[in-house]
Amino acid sequence: MPGRHEHRYRLTASWVGASKTLEGAGSLSRGFRVAIEGKPELLGSADPAFRGDASRHNPEELLLAALAGCHMLSFLALTEKLRIPVLAYSDEAEGRIDMKDGRIRFVEAVLHPVVTIGPDADAIKAEALHPEAAKICFIANSVNFPVRHEPRTLKA
Repeated sequence: MPGRHEHRYRLTASWVGASKTLEGAGSLSRGFRVAIEGKPELLGSADPAFRGDASRHNPEELLLAALAGCHMLSFLALTEKLRIPVLAYSDEAEGRIDMKDGRIRFVEAVLHPVVTIGPDADAIKAEALHPEAAKICFIANSVNFPVRHEPRTLKA
């Protein structure tokens, strides 16, 4: 029996390079499509460093986007619960891949949330919610590398 917190997600990832004629080593298309029912199709590719198409999203960017998005939504849920008025939120997130334990992998992500709150809101209280948001973000809880936060809070 599934737990009460269980949620399932489905998508179809398809390689789009099968229609290309192979011209030798390195000519294999890195393009792919992600289809999720009822949503716009996402076009992806490998990072250009791995012979991918720079105009498409790559898996590394999508993982970083998932981390930043999850933290943002977790933080906003907490501010809503405490009635802290958030007027704007942006994050210039960074991820770093390097060799670790004999494998190339993500070794860290750093989120840089900039949150603008209402003029009468408590900036210290708002900024203190980032560690709690990190604890409840299930994407960050699912990765095996540190996800750091360097938040800034501004008042309107």
